[in-house]
Amino acid sequence: MKKEYDILVIGSGLGGLVSALVLAKEGLKVCVLEKNSQYGGNLQTFSRDKLIFDTGVHYLGGLSKGQNLNRFFSYLEIMDELQLQKMDEDGFDRISFGGEGIEYPHAQGYRNFVERLSEYFPDEKENLENYCEEIQYVCSQFPRYNVIGKEYYNEEILHLNTKRFIESVTQNKKLQAVLLGSNFLYAGDSENIPFYVHALTVNSYIQSAYKCVKGGSQISKLLIRKLRKYGAEIHKHAEVTEFIFNENNMLCSVKTTSGKEYFARQFISNIEIRSTVKLIGEERLKKSFLNRVMSWKPVSSCFSVYLVLKPQVLPNFNYNLYHYASEDLVWNACRYQEEAWPETYMLSCTPSKQHPEFAESLTIISYMDFEEVRKWEKTFNTVAAEHERGEEYERFKLQKTEKMLDALEKKVPGIRHAIKTIYTSSPLSYRDYIGSFEGNMYGYMKSSENPLKTMVSPRTKIENLFLTGQSVNMHGILGVTIGAFNTCAEILGKEIIDNRLKEAT
Repeated sequence: MKKEYDILVIGSGLGGLVSALVLAKEGLKVCVLEKNSQYGGNLQTFSRDKLIFDTGVHYLGGLSKGQNLNRFFSYLEIMDELQLQKMDEDGFDRISFGGEGIEYPHAQGYRNFVERLSEYFPDEKENLENYCEEIQYVCSQFPRYNVIGKEYYNEEILHLNTKRFIESVTQNKKLQAVLLGSNFLYAGDSENIPFYVHALTVNSYIQSAYKCVKGGSQISKLLIRKLRKYGAEIHKHAEVTEFIFNENNMLCSVKTTSGKEYFARQFISNIEIRSTVKLIGEERLKKSFLNRVMSWKPVSSCFSVYLVLKPQVLPNFNYNLYHYASEDLVWNACRYQEEAWPETYMLSCTPSKQHPEFAESLTIISYMDFEEVRKWEKTFNTVAAEHERGEEYERFKLQKTEKMLDALEKKVPGIRHAIKTIYTSSPLSYRDYIGSFEGNMYGYMKSSENPLKTMVSPRTKIENLFLTGQSVNMHGILGVTIGAFNTCAEILGKEIIDNRLKEAT
């Protein structure tokens, strides 16, 4: 007899796992299919020299008691088991420019945020207070951002432009650059991006900022453990290659590369939206929807250098550093001149287990356009399917690594002497492991001119197919978690989701 599930989830990124767990907790028979050898999408980690490195999750916000991500994770029953380390309360993020030597802090807690920056900008205290007030107001206007309540977007807020807003808050160019300094978290296009993207992103970190001890993959591991507790099935090495429809245009099953067929009453796609479109078949979708999705521009990808350090050489620092060659680069740091690369980077650090006052590893990340690796786009390489990309590619990565270390040397003199081993990843690595289009970090570029263009409903024109993940409205741990609850609200009803969250929190 064929086995049929209530819900089949395609892809085990955060959105897929959260959706699956919410529905499994309601007693539905759930199955999750993942193409890779590791679950979790952007939550994946990898191990080198017995150290764990994150691919996508370098820190989390909103996890203190009563805050939104804490409440969502509490409902999912993973909050109490997360191993977290609170970041520096007086500067979890620090912003620096050129050879200036000052690191401007983003502090935790709005009052503290204002106080710490006022030390560097004493005449700007009132402006900083206005900035903080506006961020909190914009966040309050978003459905489910405060967990329960607010059903619809305030469309007026969607059109607020980041550049215009920041310039209206303060005329001080340096302070403008400092406030925008962590825009690596949404890929740096602060001239065109809606202000709500900036607000939703920075707000949760200002509330509270934590690192995941042992990496972000502990989130996916905990979610999978809970899924199994509620009777869900999870399969890796199960890439979906075909959607099967019945005569009423309803999705009835999917086939994987191994030829196995999975039947379900309803389906959730947590894979890249272009891949979903391909599986549905263009003929089943409205031309207008198809043209809209295909016209979206992916946000930038990145090149990452992972440094394993010699023991007890480099002091540990409990914050992230965002560095720019000059302050005007903050407006569109993702657009760079190849010869000047890297003009901006993010630097994070992991403390040694034996000697926590020292760092055991560093991760340094800078933007990289997919065009730089276009000539190798036909190659594919993961742990599960290993293929060499060739000597020219290895030389390319080596050159980029040297440039990255040259830039870091200006900030951390003598860094090369502290390095034990070096590992790297390029846009191709992100594409192959995460499945994102051209290795993009956060889905697709949003514009304040036309904010609705990149917003899609979790409910598709195929009656029993739903969407979730970073391509559906907001990226990031919090954005994707909220999106997954919204997807489940489409399936179960908003009232049920609201009631469950009220009961839990």
